[in-house]
Amino acid sequence: MIRKTFAAAGLLLSLALPALAQSVAQPGPTLQAVRARGTVLCGGHPGAPGLGVMDSRGVYTGLDADTCRAVAAAVLGDAGTARWTILNSASRMTALQSGQIDILPRSTTWTQSRDTANGLNFTAVNFYDGQGFLVRRSLGVTRGVELDGASFCVTSGTTSELNLADWARSNNIRVRPVVFEQNDETRIAYQSNRCDVFTTDASQLAGARSAMQNPRDHVILPDRISKEPLAVAVRQGDDQWFDIVRWTVYALIEAEELGITRANLDEMLSSPRPDVRRLLGVTGDHGPFMGLDRRWAYNAIKAVGNYGEIFARHLGENTPIGLDRGQNDLWTRGGLMYAPPIR
Repeated sequence: MIRKTFAAAGLLLSLALPALAQSVAQPGPTLQAVRARGTVLCGGHPGAPGLGVMDSRGVYTGLDADTCRAVAAAVLGDAGTARWTILNSASRMTALQSGQIDILPRSTTWTQSRDTANGLNFTAVNFYDGQGFLVRRSLGVTRGVELDGASFCVTSGTTSELNLADWARSNNIRVRPVVFEQNDETRIAYQSNRCDVFTTDASQLAGARSAMQNPRDHVILPDRISKEPLAVAVRQGDDQWFDIVRWTVYALIEAEELGITRANLDEMLSSPRPDVRRLLGVTGDHGPFMGLDRRWAYNAIKAVGNYGEIFARHLGENTPIGLDRGQNDLWTRGGLMYAPPIR
């Protein structure tokens, strides 16, 4: 009797799965719009070396830029269909809410209020960061608590303003904020000696320092006064698009863990490993579950490489920014990068 019950349940499940796949495969409003226009519209940073910045050839480059390209490749099969709208901190979330852009991979911290009160959904973290302090080496400062009474250049409309105030209050330190609308304005003000300290995410401080005339004259203090999980955001209300963006980021992380690179991608299509075959679309309907081709992850990896390759290309130790992986290493090597299984 028990065997018959389980057999019946298995039959019902097998009948239900094709219907489920068919229903999920129908394009939602964002996927429909993206396919109709033939481009994926992304919000970009005015200038965050390593994350998102326009290079001398007019090409938008960085970790966030390649995240957008990966989504474009997964959805449309072509990373070249990614388009960017450069947005300041104050306008970035409004641009996403209003439909001006499809995704916001623009060094935006995932916070509770942004996730719940601003009509956004954060899909996955693509960089774990923390707010820090950049100072001139000549000051002889080694820790943040030595900055009592200093002036701090900070960008408005960012988590950095609130974090600075919270940190100062908690440590009974007097700070004099000098606030600017654009991150570039903040950086230039610091370089022009209009403040003692430049404070923002440590990754952006490293990028800003790398572009200065004498980078060694400036030091990033070891203090991290906040948690800044930088995540890719989409609008609330379209679960399918949320899934597509989230799982594209996870696919890049999973590819690194499985040893799949842009160079060996085609060779890995013949791998006997079930997890590799599922990720690359050799088996399973994981792309169609989201309304995409079975090769969605293959296309994304082919376009930009795995997460480790992207990090090394834009932020790693052999770049002017020179960051080690740290928290952004895989969980198997002591980092926080962890992708749920694709199965």
